[in-house]
Amino acid sequence: MITTNNLSLQFGKRVLYKDVNLKFTPGNCYGIIGANGAGKSTFLKLLSGEIEPTGGVVEVTPGERLSVLQQDHYAFDEYEVLRTVIMGNKRLVEIMDEKDALYAKPDFSDEDGMKASELEAEFAEMNGWDAESEAARLLNGLGIPEEEHTMQMSELTPNEKVRVLLAQALFGNPDILLLDEPTNHLDVESINWLEEFLGNFENTVIVVSHDRHFLNQVCTYICDVDFGEIRLYAGNYDFWYESSQLALQMAKDANKKKEEKIKELQAFIQRFAANAAKSKQATSRKKMLDKITLDDIKPSSRRYPYIAFTPDREAGDQLLTVDGISKMVDGEQVLKNVSFTLKRGDKVAFVGPNSLGKTMLMKILMGEEEADEGTFKWGVTTTQSYLPSDNSEYFDEIDLNLVDWLRQYSKDPDETFVRGFLGRMLFSGEESQKKASVLSGGERVRCMLSRMMLSGANVLLLDEPTNHLDLESITALNNGLIDFKGTMLFVSHDHQFVQTIANRIIDLTPNGVIDRVATYDEFLANETVKAQIAEKYGKKK
Repeated sequence: MITTNNLSLQFGKRVLYKDVNLKFTPGNCYGIIGANGAGKSTFLKLLSGEIEPTGGVVEVTPGERLSVLQQDHYAFDEYEVLRTVIMGNKRLVEIMDEKDALYAKPDFSDEDGMKASELEAEFAEMNGWDAESEAARLLNGLGIPEEEHTMQMSELTPNEKVRVLLAQALFGNPDILLLDEPTNHLDVESINWLEEFLGNFENTVIVVSHDRHFLNQVCTYICDVDFGEIRLYAGNYDFWYESSQLALQMAKDANKKKEEKIKELQAFIQRFAANAAKSKQATSRKKMLDKITLDDIKPSSRRYPYIAFTPDREAGDQLLTVDGISKMVDGEQVLKNVSFTLKRGDKVAFVGPNSLGKTMLMKILMGEEEADEGTFKWGVTTTQSYLPSDNSEYFDEIDLNLVDWLRQYSKDPDETFVRGFLGRMLFSGEESQKKASVLSGGERVRCMLSRMMLSGANVLLLDEPTNHLDLESITALNNGLIDFKGTMLFVSHDHQFVQTIANRIIDLTPNGVIDRVATYDEFLANETVKAQIAEKYGKKK
């Protein structure tokens, strides 16, 4: 068990939280939510002991092991993949190294034998003989094939390193598990595996995530970081969201009733104050009036952008034809014989394990890359707007403030008009004077979405649009794309985002496409598709 007693943290004059008293118990998963900058990841660092609080303490039950998802992807480059995972249990690795050193001694003494016996007993008690098989099982579940288990960490891609570090955090059945954005860079199969793993995990989990579906699947409690406080709510993310909205409405309704009561009392006092027969009642009501105060309803620090895409004109029936597109990148076949026809009103989600292939298809359709084979043709009535997964070329070394940056893409150069679109995306006042080159990842995506809204396009192409966004921006974008009357092609690892928007799923497999008119959940549940996916990955159905 892990508890916080009067925990406080302050940076200069800024108070992140004050007097936080929470208890995290075994058998539960706690989701930490809050606006960007609220201090979610910082709270995990306080719990892990990476940073010290300015007040209060964090207490861990003596003897319990705490495991953290490491964020430095290069820290283990000198180690083998399998050993990196086992290093998640520091004491186990110490025993293994100490044993090896003892047995390697040329003058192995009786004293060494006794020490080795003690180590062997502790090693067996920690299930050390199963360490390599457990590490391999975790790696396989997270999509790291066996041939990579003996490779050096430095040989892996950044996405693969993230998966290995996640396996490291899960290794050895830790008593307390701290996970910061564990679903980043995972495909749907790995996320499903992780959800099942955490669902069966009997100890304590504390997780920060922007993935709403993941939070709904694994969390039994939500910790809301807001107003310098961390409040605990039973239930998953959706339950918290609905409850918080209901509580806010109830508070508003209560104040409305109080306002009506105040008006009633004021009218009575004004009418009868001069009437001797009624003066006692008027005085009584005056005292009642003095006692009534409107409760301050704290508006949430969360701010939801306004996202709405309005096509300038409706597209015709001929939108897009893709015929036999194939593409090799650095000797790897990322697209093979991709063919499909886009219909008006289609909202197509591209899925599949090869993120490079999906990004490459988007770039080909936007004319930024050329296919090795195959053709595509846009309909003459279509206009396209594109949100790339890597938007650095739009911002790096751009010496413009946001008003002038967005003005480049606006048909109306009027500053008030441009500021209106920036305001929708929460860039108002001084925020609109920021330099484009210094924006955070989330701010850049919001600027790109402003650019897309200005375009008036009737076909949107979005490559991982929820990356870098907070939950509020993801919710606003999700709702805006549900309401969009045009046609969409998009890539996303956010399950809820895909489920609520897409009406058609195209799986880019190594041998072509699996194309279904269905929601995402229907697609995943389809037995035929399950068999095809199982065959594709070489697994049993």
